Amino acid sequence: MQTAELILLAAGLAMDACAVSMTNGLCCRNMHGGWIAADGLCFGAMQGAMPLLGFLLGSCFYSVIAALDHVLALILLCAIGGRMLWEAHGSTADSGGSNMTIPLLMMQGIAGSIDALAVGISFSAFAQFRILPAAAMIASVTAVLSIAGVLIGRRFGAILQTKAQILGGLILIGIGIRIFVSHVFA
Repeated sequence: MQTAELILLAAGLAMDACAVSMTNGLCCRNMHGGWIAADGLCFGAMQGAMPLLGFLLGSCFYSVIAALDHVLALILLCAIGGRMLWEAHGSTADSGGSNMTIPLLMMQGIAGSIDALAVGISFSAFAQFRILPAAAMIASVTAVLSIAGVLIGRRFGAILQTKAQILGGLILIGIGIRIFVSHVFA
């Protein structure tokens, strides 16, 4: 696989993480400094680790993973999005959104990187594929795009105010549904 192809693949895999990061910037009032870095590192690490895991599992377990990955992503993203909608419903106008937590960020990281697991399994079909540089490229691109996503989300979150949490919840639910539908009808 050529470097340009790998960069395009990494950018494609990073899009869900970038969208979730934008949602974090929109909705989480504590997304600054360390939390922005944590968002990028978490999504980058998850997107880098999943192809490694998929590569190690190889094609032996492909049918099991492919049968469940889209369901897991749907459940996790809808749960997170539903929680955001619930919080928005009960919040006051000056609440400013919710706070990011490590468990929430980890759950988002897992949900957003499930497609990378399938990519890792695909990589295992290539003879002498160099998985470590590929995983590092995927992780790096995802980290950069996730940080950019948070910054973009913060900018629009200030404009949207309390509507940002509703929009963020709907975006996460939409991403979960898109992953599910694309796997079921692909």
